[in-house]
Amino acid sequence: MEPMGNNSPGPEIRALARNIRMSAHKARRVINQIRGRSYGQALMILELMPYGACYPISQLIHSAAANANHNMGLNKANLLVGRVEVNEGAVFKRIQPRAQGRGYPIQKPTCHITIVSEEISRSNDPIMSIESRKKGYVWRRK
Repeated sequence: MEPMGNNSPGPEIRALARNIRMSAHKARRVINQIRGRSYGQALMILELMPYGACYPISQLIHSAAANANHNMGLNKANLLVGRVEVNEGAVFKRIQPRAQGRGYPIQKPTCHITIVSEEISRSNDPIMSIESRKKGYVWRRK
């Protein structure tokens, strides 16, 4: 019987940010644009997007690339943003004072973001691998 878990041959290249002060919905809106992109493309997309969630996500991508470089000796140019998860974290609950001594509840959501990077294999074309992941197939030219 095989042990359950990740079937990848080696350790993962990953970075984890916990308790980021933004909603998971807003972070997913940005994450969906960079999933499956190369390291350079992901950073360019994040710089040009007008959302506040881009800054902590770009920091996390820099951290994943630094982990790959330091721990495994990989080049940042050969990295691909692979699996990306955004999970909901704890909700900070606050009270906003209102008229006549009442209190109004305020909820401040947090999220946890995990980025797992992969190395682009030199034998495969990176553009083809991105297209095949997104669509499930690639049209061949005749």
